[in-house]
Order: sequence, then structure tokens, then C-alpha cells
Amino acid sequence: MNLMRTKRLFCAAAVMTACTLYTAGFTSYAMSPDQGRDGGMLTGDESVLTDEIAQAMTASARQIAEEKKIQRKEELKAQAEAERQAEEARKAAEEAARQAREADQRLLAALIFCEAGNQPYEGQVAVGAVVLNRVNSGVYPGSIREVIYQSGQFGPAMTGWLDQVLANGSYTQTAMQAAADAMAGSDPVEGCLSFGNGNYGIRIGAHYFH
Repeated sequence: MNLMRTKRLFCAAAVMTACTLYTAGFTSYAMSPDQGRDGGMLTGDESVLTDEIAQAMTASARQIAEEKKIQRKEELKAQAEAERQAEEARKAAEEAARQAREADQRLLAALIFCEAGNQPYEGQVAVGAVVLNRVNSGVYPGSIREVIYQSGQFGPAMTGWLDQVLANGSYTQTAMQAAADAMAGSDPVEGCLSFGNGNYGIRIGAHYFH
């Protein structure tokens, strides 16, 4: 706003100056018959006025340049602040996603421990894969937590055993690794959505996956 106001004042001053010079010159010429003989030289008053105008124009230009510099500095400061806030938001989002993923891994590990803690490692990964296959199926809920706690699906979730294991951290590191592998895409049961002790499907350990 100050920059625009200064520019308008500068333009107005220039117009007024031009008018003043023109008027002063014309009046001087009309009142001085000897004007033609001195080759059109400026009078003392006109010279002083010209110097004052030049100084005013220089000062105005300097002020405009300084205001531009200040404005640019403020713009850079605002840009830096916006970038800082964006970076903080990005880091916060990444941290929230990391914590959510770790919570999902712990929950899945607890379920794997409850359902297949006594099974071979491949069987533990397979249980985790069933959960992930359900998440990605479009038929079951769309998150690990919702799939695991869906009513009537997993016995340990219904009996409270799962919550106890999760709260106490009683799951094994093997179960944690199996959960990590399943979440990373490992699927030894090729998309199966269920498992049990039946006699059909893909058998791994004591479980059949189908």
C-alpha cells in the first residue's frame, strides 16, 4: 500500500514539476525581452527549482527501492514460514502413519500368536495374510483392526484373550516378524480369506486355508 501511494505521489510531483517549469519558463520569457540574447539559459530561481526537483526525484526513487526491498524481505519471510509449517505438517503426518502402522503390527502379531503361536513360521505368516487379504478384498472391513474385531470372526478377539495378549505384550518376536511379512505382502496361501481345522484347502501345519 505504501509503495503504491509513493508511486502516485511521485507521478503527481512529476506532473506538477513539468507544469511549474513550463509556466516559469514562459513567464520569464514574456517578462524579459533579453531572454533571447542569453541563449535560453535558466535563471537562478529556475536552476534552484530544477535542483530541488532532481533531489526530490532521487529521494522518491530511493524510497521506492527501499520499500520494494522491505516488501521482498517480508515475502521471503512469509514463504519460509509457510515452508516450515508444511514441513512440520508432513513430519507429523508421517509420524502418525508410522505409529498407526506399528499399532496394526502389534495387533496382528497378537492375533497370530493366539491363533498360530504353536504353528510353523509359514503358518503364522499365513494367518496374518488372511487378515490382510480380507482388508484388501472389498468384502470385509477395510482395516486390520476392523477385520480382527469384526463380530463372530476370530475366537481370541471374542473371548478377550487377544486384548490380554496385546496389553501384556505377550506375543513373540516371531509373531511380530510374521505380522511384518504379511503386511509387506507375503502371502503363502494365495489370497485365502479363511482358515480352520477342516480337511480342505491349503494345509500349513495344523491349519487349512481356503
